Amino acid sequence: MGNGTGVGRVRGLGSARNGTHHWIVQRVTAVGNALLVTWFLIGLALLPAHDHAAVTGWISQPIVAVPLMLMIVNLFWHIRLGLQVLIEDYVHDDGLKFAVLIVLNFFVIGCAAVGLFSVARIAFAGGAL
Repeated sequence: MGNGTGVGRVRGLGSARNGTHHWIVQRVTAVGNALLVTWFLIGLALLPAHDHAAVTGWISQPIVAVPLMLMIVNLFWHIRLGLQVLIEDYVHDDGLKFAVLIVLNFFVIGCAAVGLFSVARIAFAGGAL
């Protein structure tokens, strides 16, 4: 019992049993964003100067570069999850929905790659850019 109505079972309506995973991942990335962005803003605020040399010198430290890279991945993953839900809810044409989701994935992965490359370049150059 508990499988819904007879008509619902025949039509295949009901839970797809995968929405909770998406919801949980979105909440976990939100918590990660709250922690990492707070760390980032406090770290920036505590810098003695906010010029290019000071910021790149700060980012070049491994203890800063690794959490910054984690923040970039987490932010873009969270953006992707949120926009995916928005697209799935409001784009009704299946072909257009598929195309927009593909564009979203390329855009988010591309932006995250640029961010990761930028931090890695600063970190491996030792802030001497």
